[in-house]
Amino acid sequence: MSDLHTPDDGKDKPHVIASPLSAPTGYAFPKGAEALLDWAHAERQLEQARNYWLATTCPDGRPHVTPLWGVWMDGAVYFDGHPRTRWARNVAANPNVSVHLESGDDVVILEGLAEDVTTDEALGQRIVAAWMAKYGRLAPDPAGSGMFALRPQVARGWSTSSLTDGARWRFG
Repeated sequence: MSDLHTPDDGKDKPHVIASPLSAPTGYAFPKGAEALLDWAHAERQLEQARNYWLATTCPDGRPHVTPLWGVWMDGAVYFDGHPRTRWARNVAANPNVSVHLESGDDVVILEGLAEDVTTDEALGQRIVAAWMAKYGRLAPDPAGSGMFALRPQVARGWSTSSLTDGARWRFG
């Protein structure tokens, strides 16, 4: 099973390595690279998503899942919220998170470390512009008070309920 490498287009994007998902016998995930879902499809889903489901872990080990607003930009999901919310306190204690989009058929799942970040002014303006275009209210202040970012380490996805294009992406 060989990994697929995305071409380097010279832009400031992470290098993406795609491979088939491994699953128990009987799942219809592809066995080779030829049928894998393209990362560009997943990025379109991430850009267009209205809600992002964030999964964190409570200090006592219980899972916690909540829907959040956010924007996908430059290889990261940027999301905002009060630092005293349950999910933000969980991230402060354990930054390992997953993000899942709303669909159970056209699936994108991200895994990685959430960071509390303050952006530069230019990126902050782009995030706010995308946020306001999507939601029209409650703009974050990424270059001032900061916000959270998840730059995935691994992602999984498939675009049909038949699972025939399931892919796993690693970023480097």
